[in-house]
Amino acid sequence: MSIRDLKGTVEDKIPVRNVLLSVFDKSGLETLVPSIIEVSPNVRFMSTGGTYKKLAEMFAGSCYPERLMEVAEYTGFPEMEGGLVKTLHPKIHAGLLGERNNPEHQKYLAETLNGGVYIDLVVVNLYPFNKVIADPAVTFEKARGNIDIGGPCMVRAGAKNFPSCAVLCDPADYKSFLDNLRENDGCTTFNQRLRLAQKAFETTARYDSAIAPFIAEQIAGNLQAVVGCYKFNQGE
Repeated sequence: MSIRDLKGTVEDKIPVRNVLLSVFDKSGLETLVPSIIEVSPNVRFMSTGGTYKKLAEMFAGSCYPERLMEVAEYTGFPEMEGGLVKTLHPKIHAGLLGERNNPEHQKYLAETLNGGVYIDLVVVNLYPFNKVIADPAVTFEKARGNIDIGGPCMVRAGAKNFPSCAVLCDPADYKSFLDNLRENDGCTTFNQRLRLAQKAFETTARYDSAIAPFIAEQIAGNLQAVVGCYKFNQGE
């Protein structure tokens, strides 16, 4: 099947009703989340791991606990041990990539994926790979473990589909995002989503550009140290 252009019309303003939130850097959530609820009272947050726990603490004692759902509950699939697979699921990525005014996509979400929804906003920032490898004593295995997979997938999917989805990948952008949300009655705008998409692709490009040189340097500098990080199956 050839790659095609977007089908259907595009909405300028999209109400924020479904938010996928999974961040390593949790700064600013105390302002971001209540502010989104303030302008979009019916919003629902889907989250994972430590972010879910942080949000559950924030919602504790409030009248909004029903607005929080674990991704595993939404998808119907538990996380893989170690948290390696959490958001890599068709119900998540169809919600990120689906075209809002495409009847086939609407049917796919509702029927094929059994009640899937369009995701209006992705709030994701990535494992701190650069910070980890800045430590000269870091092991290759520790660095490898800090290569984010689900985060860049969500960021790139939402950014590619900016006609339908907004992506926040930097806490420094929370204030301007909220200002725009308030000005537009709880909706993101096309221009805002486009600007955020550019920032998202810039972020993932910079992230990926740090990984390959690090691996190359490790191989060139001390291959045996890399090999020594792992236990090999010796067989019978």
